[in-house]
Amino acid sequence: MATLKELKGKINSVKNTQKTTRAMKLVSTAKLKRAEEALLRSREYAKKIDEVLSEISAKLASVKDSIELRAFANIQDVKKVDIILITADKGLCGGFNMQSIKKAKSLIEEFKEKDIKVRLKVIGKKAIEYFRFAGFEMKEEVIGLSTAPDYLKAKEIIDKSYQDFVNEDIDNIIIIHNGYVNKLVQEVRVDNLLPIEVKENSKDFLEVEPDNDYEVVLETLVKKYIEYSLYYALLDSLAGEHSARMQAMDAATNNAKEMARLLTLEYNKARQAAVTTELVEIVTAVEAMKN
Repeated sequence: MATLKELKGKINSVKNTQKTTRAMKLVSTAKLKRAEEALLRSREYAKKIDEVLSEISAKLASVKDSIELRAFANIQDVKKVDIILITADKGLCGGFNMQSIKKAKSLIEEFKEKDIKVRLKVIGKKAIEYFRFAGFEMKEEVIGLSTAPDYLKAKEIIDKSYQDFVNEDIDNIIIIHNGYVNKLVQEVRVDNLLPIEVKENSKDFLEVEPDNDYEVVLETLVKKYIEYSLYYALLDSLAGEHSARMQAMDAATNNAKEMARLLTLEYNKARQAAVTTELVEIVTAVEAMKN
């Protein structure tokens, strides 16, 4: 059984931990608010550009033989893919990072079974450390970008994959990240960027005239789409990271509070037992002196 001094030390240690986790929760809450604002500002643009590409792909269903753009090609024989995995640079956010890593591993195994080669590009220190330890070769390792999303850096990363796609060195580009749903929920998202699925049936608000100039405009739009998709995924991941850390620190604070309560209860019982023992010893000594 622990002594009173040991119990007192444990109580103080748990209370100090509780103060730390509470402070970390407050910091994550403030950071989440800023990340949410950045995400909301970008969401409308991301939504619109996605709608335009979807509409164009639908229109291309009737003229696809006239436009030779690989971004809209129906690639049947997939031999190599790029997977861009986004995780956080830091931990203490529950299973946030591991959920994305598990999804990436599952997808890699799925491609291996189909004899499809995977080039893994990792953004985020936690996933980099994991795959290094697992001995998995990474095509690219980026630290710092998931903590501070930057459009130009995201563009640089995705443009390399895009050029390889255009040159037919790879056949697919996929982004995996754990996205923000709300303050309590995150969701692992797998986005197949390229090739863009050509959809049938569409609204009639775009007129497609397949000529050389149109293909140049379309290619520019596709590049803007994939660049912004990666940037938006970084913003989405950052908001998800802060919400997950806020939850984790809140749970840790509550656990520390409960542990402190139980230790205090144990301490009071031990102190009461010690006082009772001392009283018994005093009474026994007094009785012995009388005799």
